Amino acid sequence: MQRRKVATEVAGTVWKIEAPVGSRVEAEDTILLLECMKMEIPVYAPIAGRVAEIRVAEGEAVAEGQIVAEIES
Repeated sequence: MQRRKVATEVAGTVWKIEAPVGSRVEAEDTILLLECMKMEIPVYAPIAGRVAEIRVAEGEAVAEGQIVAEIES
């Protein structure tokens, strides 16, 4: 099985985890939502598969480019 890392495109705060570990996702499904400058920014799955790891928690601050999850296909 192959794992693909998922990184943020902007800095912000994790507002909500939409797809917890073990969830099945399709490419472009929302994994989590970031709050950045009072806007909700989705972080999408780059490939279809299963969420193998979530590396952040709701309320946690994240940096641009930070790895926040891994998808297993």
